[in-house]
Amino acid sequence: MEAIIKKITDNIKRYNERSDIDGIMRAYEYAKKAHEGQFRKSGDEYISHPLSVALIMTELEMDAPSVIAAILHDVVEDTSITLQDITEEFGEDVALLVDGVTKIGKIQYTSQEEQQIENLRKMFLAMAKDIRVILIKLADRLHNIRTLKSMTVEKQLRIARETMEVYAPLAHRLGMSKIKGELEDLSLKYLDPIGYQEISDSINQKKLEREKFINSIIEVLTQKLAALEIKCQINGRAKHFYSIYRKMYTQNKTLDEIYDLFAVRVIVDSVSDCYAVLGMVHELYKPMPMRFKDYIAMPKPNMYQSLHTTVIGPFGRPLEIQIRTWEMHTVAEKGIAAHWKYKEGVTSNSESDTKLEWVRQLLEMQKETIDEDDFMRTLKIDLFADEVFVFTPKGDVINLPAGATPIDFAFSIHSAIGYKMMGAKVNSKIVPIDHILKNGDIVEVLTSSSVHGPSRDWLKLVKTSQARNKINQWFKKERREENIVRGRELIEKELRRHSLSHSQLFRDEWIAPILKRYTLATLDDLYASVGYGGLTAQKVVIRLRDEYLKIAKLERDEAMSSLPPEIDYSETKSTKTSSNGIIVHGIDNCLVRLSKCCTPVPGDDIIGFITRGRGVSVHRRDCPNIAPTSLTEEDLDRFIGVSWSTDKLSGEYLSEIQVEADDRTGLLAEITAAITETKIPMRSLNARTTKSNVAIITFTVEISDTTQLETIIRKIRGLPGVYEVMRCTQ
Repeated sequence: MEAIIKKITDNIKRYNERSDIDGIMRAYEYAKKAHEGQFRKSGDEYISHPLSVALIMTELEMDAPSVIAAILHDVVEDTSITLQDITEEFGEDVALLVDGVTKIGKIQYTSQEEQQIENLRKMFLAMAKDIRVILIKLADRLHNIRTLKSMTVEKQLRIARETMEVYAPLAHRLGMSKIKGELEDLSLKYLDPIGYQEISDSINQKKLEREKFINSIIEVLTQKLAALEIKCQINGRAKHFYSIYRKMYTQNKTLDEIYDLFAVRVIVDSVSDCYAVLGMVHELYKPMPMRFKDYIAMPKPNMYQSLHTTVIGPFGRPLEIQIRTWEMHTVAEKGIAAHWKYKEGVTSNSESDTKLEWVRQLLEMQKETIDEDDFMRTLKIDLFADEVFVFTPKGDVINLPAGATPIDFAFSIHSAIGYKMMGAKVNSKIVPIDHILKNGDIVEVLTSSSVHGPSRDWLKLVKTSQARNKINQWFKKERREENIVRGRELIEKELRRHSLSHSQLFRDEWIAPILKRYTLATLDDLYASVGYGGLTAQKVVIRLRDEYLKIAKLERDEAMSSLPPEIDYSETKSTKTSSNGIIVHGIDNCLVRLSKCCTPVPGDDIIGFITRGRGVSVHRRDCPNIAPTSLTEEDLDRFIGVSWSTDKLSGEYLSEIQVEADDRTGLLAEITAAITETKIPMRSLNARTTKSNVAIITFTVEISDTTQLETIIRKIRGLPGVYEVMRCTQ
């Protein structure tokens, strides 16, 4: 630990002698005490993790509050220390950073996916206020994936997948290529260890040959540039394993077919030197057609600038050469961290603010799109999508995600242009509004004052969160009454799909938590959100249904507590058993029948009900027909204790099961095959399809106990498209 903290302080002194070293040491002692007795899965003391995160922050040359927050980033989440304690001890600046990277742990969520999305929402909100939050989070993830070896295979895969889906693209979007490359390579090592090893072995086999080839190129370029009196540094660039993997497996290429496997990077002092070097390189080696990219004139959205050219080198080998200035190189390696310099309490600058405009657009989008699936889908488009560069008629460059349409272009200029859009021209030719834009297109939006807003169908065509957000905003504001009606209809349709009624689910005490969860004021706001697409009807109904089932179970359990207790089998050995395996407590000889409304089978909790003239009717204890709330005082006195015989039961019992699933070809065959596989006889089957394409299949099986019943239910639940399997009650 002492070696790591010394390296941290040495690093920070190197780039900022005025840093708060005392504060860093105090944070180390504070975190060490808070994490005392805690160990990582590897067996290391837990404090080693936050210190390693802080070390990565110093490698990014971040300020002292960032390093202090990195050391403290887990104390609120994993110890008894509160955010208030951090504020009092280290100040509000550090506390805000710690809070930004602390996961949400106090709220109950319906799934791990939903909790992950809420953590991401919180992180982006904090990131928009202070970029240092995401830098700490990336450093945290980087160290976690470096030490993933000690975790279980399941956790390794989950963390590696999440890293590849969210954190590596986020590092790319922030221009942090060094961190992005390591995150991707280490994730690949766990997601496809065989593919990773194959690439590693192939590259190592030709390592000496590759180094010899690169060194010969460097030697030639050094001599030529010295003759031109251009100061430079030239080195070979190692291509990341994941980048090679992606090209090999997505483009079906061999290692020899990847042109930029061999790469040389030339770093010079000025932009004019960059273009001078490019001219010299093209004189020296023949450039390959369509393989030149000028990211200096048109930087990538993540601030990356460089000249890329692929040439035919010695022996006919393709070779990529990158040319950039020292400043461009720093930005390429450290991304936003290179721009975001904190000096004497300054926590923002206009240049960095513009670089984070996409984060603010994402947060604007999340205010309108409150559905988790939509948020995640849009996040992936914003983080993952390749870019296209198009031009306005005046020559301004507009960056859009690959697959963008003229609608996206119009809204990127101004929302008013998008609302009045009637068509578009691309390269002076009129095109459909769903035309896919390509690099270099000159786009002109055609508008008309007679157009009164966008079409709802545009939501299916747009790629950018900005366009989607603006379209949704228009419908939310201009068509509220229409959205309320549409939302109510969509919810009613979803209720019918689940065979539920409005009166069953829409109780004030169940609606209130949903309104609070999505920051809505009234039920009409909820309908409107569903109507304009901010929330799905399916999500609303499932949440209400889950609440309904939970409350209904509590009410039923409470009501059932007034029924006679279950019978202790050991006390009933001398009591006579009926032909269907039922013992009636206290009565030796009476007519006993199994109720058809709930069809109890051995293993079910049961209770008897003394009928008028038909003996004792045996029900499952959760049968709705014997719920105390639906019976009179006189009826409640007619319950009697019953139990299954402890002797081996040889009888067969009928049980009815209902399946709800998406209607599709082959569904019925798969269900019957699953039942046949269990070798349990099926006595009847009925199937129908609702107007909303939901298949409802009811079948009766002959079983000996609940174990067989659970086997059938488990097998059918595992089939694709099945979302409900339950025992029937009448």
